[in-house]
Amino acid sequence: MSELSAVVPRPLPWLIPRWQELCRLANADRLPHALLFSGAHGIGKQSLADALIARTLCVDPGEYACGQCHACQMLLSGYHPDLLRISPEDGKRQIRIDAIRQVNDVVSQTAQQGGYRVIVLSPAEAMNVAASNALLKNLEEPGGNILFILLSDVPSRLLPTILSRCQHWPLALPSQADCLPWLSSQLDNEEHASFWLQAAGGLPLRALELAEPDARALRQQLHDTFDALVRGAEPLDTAARLDRQSIDAILWYGIAWLEDLIRFGLSGNEQHVYNADLLPLYRQAVKNGRVRDWFRLLDYAREQRRLLASGGNPNPQLVLEAWLIRWSTLLRS
Repeated sequence: MSELSAVVPRPLPWLIPRWQELCRLANADRLPHALLFSGAHGIGKQSLADALIARTLCVDPGEYACGQCHACQMLLSGYHPDLLRISPEDGKRQIRIDAIRQVNDVVSQTAQQGGYRVIVLSPAEAMNVAASNALLKNLEEPGGNILFILLSDVPSRLLPTILSRCQHWPLALPSQADCLPWLSSQLDNEEHASFWLQAAGGLPLRALELAEPDARALRQQLHDTFDALVRGAEPLDTAARLDRQSIDAILWYGIAWLEDLIRFGLSGNEQHVYNADLLPLYRQAVKNGRVRDWFRLLDYAREQRRLLASGGNPNPQLVLEAWLIRWSTLLRS
């Protein structure tokens, strides 16, 4: 592979079949004006979007963008005048209407390079109601040579009117055979890759994140926290020792572990557990608690995470304390 082809955006290996479908549509001039790529965080939506952006803006695309034309060179340098990316501002969780006004400017202008104008929104569910409504007119009357690409972890949080104006491409969880070789090459260890892929629920990029030193340290701290709660530690003391800035990650671990616990509690089958190293904790929890109580705690964690994602801004310390008090009550009931 040449150095040039190595930097041309390409979808991750397990997304190649979806990529080939997109190419067939593009080659037949049947690509819709608005695409919604959805799937859990860590499945690789961005790689599919980046490859499509590059191919759409390229002057002479083949299976992928050529990487050599002026348009490709501009994109590879980090800027293309006919590409607009919209995400929440730094430190914010929502996409607001001011950002969508930039879309109006792009849509009303002619492409500077004479081809497509591409508008990317990620994560699309971060748009508040005003921003979503402002986007609708452009989705309804996009004009020629405009491609909207929306990326979403949770498409159910999008307005139905937004969903109805996009062609929805849900991305399924890849098989281990399709993604483990890639993950093993990233981590330089197949055994570690297999462990983290299972802990991530089969999501390769999430597995890569979990294997990072900071994420591993947080995971171990939470493991120690729950062990301490089983032994009778005070939940308010343990909450004070956790980094409240990591509340979203803490809730993610909690949700993943609760789902593990419920699967184990209902089936009794250790093979259904994603985090095998936590089995001693799960056994103790199943011995002490009732499955319906675990469902209630799972609902609480999901709701708090939803509030965080939607900009509800709950107090992180209070969320941690309330959550650990609930865990403690169930672990020692």
